[in-house]
Amino acid sequence: MTPVRDLAAFEWPASRPARAFAWRPGQRHRPGLAFMSATGRLHGFKSLAERRVLLALDFVGGMTEVLSQPFTLKFTTCQRPVRHTPDFLALTRGTALLIDVRPADLIKPDDALKFAAAQRAARAVGWHYAVVAGWRPQPWAALEALSARRRAMSDPLGLLPELLELTAEQSRRLGELVAATSWPTLARAYLLHLLWSRRLTLDLALPLGDESWIYLPRRG
Repeated sequence: MTPVRDLAAFEWPASRPARAFAWRPGQRHRPGLAFMSATGRLHGFKSLAERRVLLALDFVGGMTEVLSQPFTLKFTTCQRPVRHTPDFLALTRGTALLIDVRPADLIKPDDALKFAAAQRAARAVGWHYAVVAGWRPQPWAALEALSARRRAMSDPLGLLPELLELTAEQSRRLGELVAATSWPTLARAYLLHLLWSRRLTLDLALPLGDESWIYLPRRG
């Protein structure tokens, strides 16, 4: 058992999930394993909503480790002792993000109590905390499409400098950009890879398609 004040100093990479991921006939949720390019390995999830969180974390990047079911938080209310296991702990350089996943229409008062305790524990050690209660349809559809090209790709035809040079000249619509390359069909697949790795960028609030504007990312 570890006090909350010592969570930040715990050796998380060597830890194991607080709860096992079980598969059995007739269960209503959809557990599984999802690959993350950020860590190069599979991560457990208990539902499709949690799988989406792993995909979003992979896209955001900057994670040094992502742990499923990282620990069980034990606390006591005026009425009873309570246990809560957050869904993910995403470690970054210098801090961490503790995450709970629950669709908004399924959050009950008891869940809200547990989330409040998890948020307080996270703040006590300098972490961030979030409850993922849903997704806007357009950004999620775009992430799903981009994730198909998230693994490393070779570039024997030199599409990378060509796509970057064309976009540096001016921002272009996706269909126009790939059509201006030497190999349009192959450039489309490589462009999705560049968007996933954020060598190029677009507005995820809008539908992804040939009319999407493609930009060079701003450098701070």
